[in-house]
Amino acid sequence: MSPKQLTASSRTKPAARRANEAARLEALQRYQIMDTSPESGFDDLVRLAAFICETPISLVSLLDEERQWFKAKTGLPGVVSTPRELAFCQHTIQSDVLFEVEDAHADPLFQDNPMVTGDPNIRFYAGFPLLTPDGQAIGTICAIDRVPRRLNAAQREALRILAREVVAHLELRRAHIQLQEEKNKLEGLLRMANDKAETLYLNGGHNEIFIKQDHKLLRVQTTDIRYVEALGDYVNIYSGRERYTVYSTMKELEAKLPAREFARVHRKYIVRLDRIISIESDALIVEAGRNPDQGNSLLPVPIGNSYKSALLGRLNLI
Repeated sequence: MSPKQLTASSRTKPAARRANEAARLEALQRYQIMDTSPESGFDDLVRLAAFICETPISLVSLLDEERQWFKAKTGLPGVVSTPRELAFCQHTIQSDVLFEVEDAHADPLFQDNPMVTGDPNIRFYAGFPLLTPDGQAIGTICAIDRVPRRLNAAQREALRILAREVVAHLELRRAHIQLQEEKNKLEGLLRMANDKAETLYLNGGHNEIFIKQDHKLLRVQTTDIRYVEALGDYVNIYSGRERYTVYSTMKELEAKLPAREFARVHRKYIVRLDRIISIESDALIVEAGRNPDQGNSLLPVPIGNSYKSALLGRLNLI
């Protein structure tokens, strides 16, 4: 027997659950994978395992406290899980090497198993544990046949490599979930911060908004904002000497700015009223910033016809 391979006949009794079963179950839970929908990446790996091992059945099996559940499978229609006590895979996760059963009918450990005596009539099984980066075996990738057989060395090595690929897919999937959760938390904080800033304004306090930049929340005083420019799904906020680009719409941003201090003058522009220098025909001249060497820089901003009368009505005309 190879030092990298265990067989059922080498065991004298059913494998006991690991002493660190609680840690193993915690590791499985971190992936948030149980009872999720099929995913092509995992489906492709079981098809590849069946092809390489030349078996009609292949599974990616994950084991919780009571059952084995199949994240991906080929050749076993209509079955999504089995009780854990019937699972060949529960023996595989007891070690970090290949577990192979050449003929389940002739093996005392499996000969009375309902999955051997009845459908799907397992005779051959080979499985490699799915080992997390911290060494927890949360499941297996396995190849199953209805006739006795054994894998060759190349097939065993391929099954080991495929097990690593399954874990890589799990890690990538978990990273994506964590990134989405962090994004949702950040957006929630952003909403809370903006709501708080609006409350402060209505109660006579300082008015401010929080904007998301490079995975950070930045506090911006609305008194420092000169104008806002729309760019499709994004807006540029010009504040002091800084320009911030944020994912938002003009309508959303306009609702966050104090209406008595800002005016929308075009579908693409919001300006701060006290930064308007002059009005020339269909354009505003807005203070765009202060240059230490050249003084104020001015920006012409178009006035949309639908906004012009509302703007003029808010100015002290003589």
